[in-house]
Parts: sequence; C-alpha cells; structure tokens
Amino acid sequence: MKCLLACAVLIAIGFAKLSFPSAVHAFAPPNVVLIVADDMGYADLGVQGAKGFETPALDKLAKEGTRFTDFYVAQAVCTASRTALMTGCYPNRLGMHGAYNHTSRDGIAAEEWLLPEMLRDRGYATAGMGKWHLGTRLKFHPFRHGFDEWFGIPYSNDNTKYHPTLAAEMPPLPLYDGEEIVELDPDQSLFTKRFTERAIEFIERNKTRPFFLYLPHVMPHVPIFASEQFRGKSQLGLYGDVMEELDWSVGEILGTLDRLDLDENTLVIFISDNGPFLSYGEHAGSAAPHREGKLTTFEGGVRVPCLMRWKGTIPAQRVCAEPFMGIDLLPTLTEIVGGKPAQLPIDGRSAKGLILAEPDVQAPHEALYFYSGTALQAIRSGRWKLHFAHPYITPAGEPGRAGKPSNFGKLAPASIVQSGVEGIATRHGYRIEHLELSLYDLSKDPGEQQNVASAHPDVVKRLSEYARAAKQELGDSLTQSKGTGLRPPGLDSP
Repeated sequence: MKCLLACAVLIAIGFAKLSFPSAVHAFAPPNVVLIVADDMGYADLGVQGAKGFETPALDKLAKEGTRFTDFYVAQAVCTASRTALMTGCYPNRLGMHGAYNHTSRDGIAAEEWLLPEMLRDRGYATAGMGKWHLGTRLKFHPFRHGFDEWFGIPYSNDNTKYHPTLAAEMPPLPLYDGEEIVELDPDQSLFTKRFTERAIEFIERNKTRPFFLYLPHVMPHVPIFASEQFRGKSQLGLYGDVMEELDWSVGEILGTLDRLDLDENTLVIFISDNGPFLSYGEHAGSAAPHREGKLTTFEGGVRVPCLMRWKGTIPAQRVCAEPFMGIDLLPTLTEIVGGKPAQLPIDGRSAKGLILAEPDVQAPHEALYFYSGTALQAIRSGRWKLHFAHPYITPAGEPGRAGKPSNFGKLAPASIVQSGVEGIATRHGYRIEHLELSLYDLSKDPGEQQNVASAHPDVVKRLSEYARAAKQELGDSLTQSKGTGLRPPGLDSP
C-alpha cells in the first residue's frame, strides 16, 4: 500500500519501545488541535461515502490536508482507546480496560506521561472540552494530568437516566468546569455547541502563544442529541443531524484558525475513538466496507477516520494508506514540537515522516496488535491481518430503533459493573459468536470475509511469531500469558 503522492513510503520499524533524540526542525512548533468524535463510523465522512448527511467542513479538512485511510485505534472502546491517544501505550500495558463509569475506582496512574503534560512542559497552554474517560475520581482529573483548563464530563453520556437498560442504576451526569461540578444532568442537545464555543474562546485567548486544544466530543455516542438548529436538517434522521452538527463544530474551529491567521501554524487532527455502536441501528454510524464495529477487533471496530491539516507543511489533497495507530500520536507530536519524551517504556513510535510525507521515510511499525481487554485477538502486518481464535459480539437481531439496542424487548441486562463480552451483550443487544483462526488479505478483502489461512501458512507463522513477542511483553489472557512489561493503573481508596 502506498501514500498517493509523488513519493511512496515504506513500513519498516518493528515492535519496540520508543527512543529518539531531540531534533532541530525547520519549522516553529505548531499549535495542536486534536478533535475526537465518539463512536463515529469509518464511512461517516462525505469523502468516505457518508449517505443521508453532509460533512462539508470535514471534507474541506481532508482536501486541505491528508486523509489517512488505515489509521487504527488501540482498542475499540472508549477508555482504552483514549488511554492510547494520551500515553502512547497499548492500554493493557497500563491496566486501563473497557469504559469507565461512575463506579470505577481506578484511572490513569500519576507516573504516566500524557500528551498534555508533554505539551505544557514545552510551554503550551492546554485545554480540553468534552469527554475525559481516564478516571472518574478527582485524583485522575484532567487538571492532574497536564490540562490548564477543562470543561466536560468524566465518562460516557449513556451512564445517565438515558441508559437504555440500566437507567435506574445511574446517578446524575456531572458537568465539570475545572474541578468544580457546575451542572447535573445538563442538556445533552447543547453539548456540541457549548464545547465548541468554549474551544473557540480558548483559541482566541491564546492566539499569541502555543496552545493545545483537545476537543473529545460526546457525540455521536448514544444517546444522541442535536441542538434545535440542526434537528430535522439531514436526510438520515437524528443520527444525520448529529453528524451535521459535529461537522459544523469542525468548521467553526477551522474558521477561527483561518480568521486569526493561525492556519499555517496549527496542526489539526480529527479522528474517532472507535467504530460505530452497531446494535443501536438508526442511532449508529456505518463502518462500511468493514466488518462489525465498536467492541470488536475487526476493521469496523478499530479502523477509524483520520484527517490531518497543517497548511504549508502537511501535503494537501493527499491520501495515505499506510497503517499506524493512536499509540503513535504522543511520540509523533513529541518529535514535532521538540518535547520531552516519556521516561517509562511506551509502545508508539513517531510517525512524523509519514505524516509530513518526508522522502525515504520509515513508518512506524512492522506489526500492529489488537487487544480486546487483555486478550490479543488480532495482528496486522502489511496487507495481512491474522485473527486468533476468539469470541466476539455482533448485533443479536434487527438493528435497534429510537435509541434502543437490538433485541431490546428480550434483554436481561447485567449490572453496569459486569464487564467483558457477556456483560456488554446483555446490556446492549449483542450475541456472542466465535471466530476460528483466520487470515485476511486486507488489500483484497477489507471486509474480512475470506479466510485464507490454509493457503498462506507461512504468513500465519510469521505473524504468530510477532504475536509471541507481544505476548511476552504485554500478556494475553487467551493463552494465559503474563506480560513482563505491565504497569498498574492508578487506584483511588474506596
């Protein structure tokens, strides 16, 4: 696979820990804007085939920058995915699993070096608006991990009175401004608008100094809400309305940067935290042409939209199909801004050369590893993806309607504290299936439908060897392997 520009790039560096010297760059360290959608599907971009709604701002972002078609998240669930983005580590290395809720006592450990800490140490103003999800207790608050400002919620917006199956177990949803709770059960239809307004105000206040804006939107995670301005505007019901408002938010951010003449000194990154929550049917996005969605290690769960713009530095109108992952953002940005690298081992590697289309570039990894919790379920190397035998979830019946999951009338939900595929299946309308050892050629079969393991035993053997090394370092509950490189999460007292 090649980046579709004048030069091709080659994947060459294997699974190893980060280590690189500080570099002198030909450009000033840019402002950084990282926008993260929640449960947005791969095909929920106009330039990637969205149907029933329009995304002109996101399409403009793609046109003015580079669209990375093979960008992955480390795990297809909220807390784990965001852990990788912030720390450069596979989340299971840090004991960060699943999706935290109001009952969770653990969170990101104080010893970890997060993206906002690195940037603040480099002199950046740092702010976040949206969903945190790296720990509910105060000791795990964004203020304790590098943010100067924070306005948002601590966990997912379904852990509220709107939960489809466990509403009675949910307390009011807190909205924080700094470390103070300023509202309980805020109007979710205003989330996108309010977070965007605060983000713009932060940019305007910090236009003369380097800044990092983290905008992890709550939408389109269920329950979905759109403001009055956008309700009924799309051709795809409420989900389309939500996506058009999310696109509006991106347009407002880009417009602010352009208006303040910051567009040539600001790196804008847009991704989703994982694939769509498919059991919610008309309230979920599309992962087409990929298989399954959120909470699986199939492409529909872990391959997500990724757009980057840095005018004059990142090539415009470029499409790149080289694979890299959320674990690579921290080391990439560390190299770009000349920041202090993490002192503890991390798994990501700098993708600066890949992102900037530098000649003779070596892109990050020979192999990418896909865990579900602590289970190593799949590995990708080049065009090949190998799944080890594992259980997975798929919608139990007809897709859900009106905000309810598939098979809603027959669900017997487990408590919110029950984790794993069993608990998820009972609460969100999935059934559990089992996959045999399967090899897919993603260059011909992006939907992971044709198992070619028997025709390519050499590839199975090679990828299995990569996996063996990963298991030694990171562990694997499928084979009862205990990793030697694991670190505990932070833990709060009861």
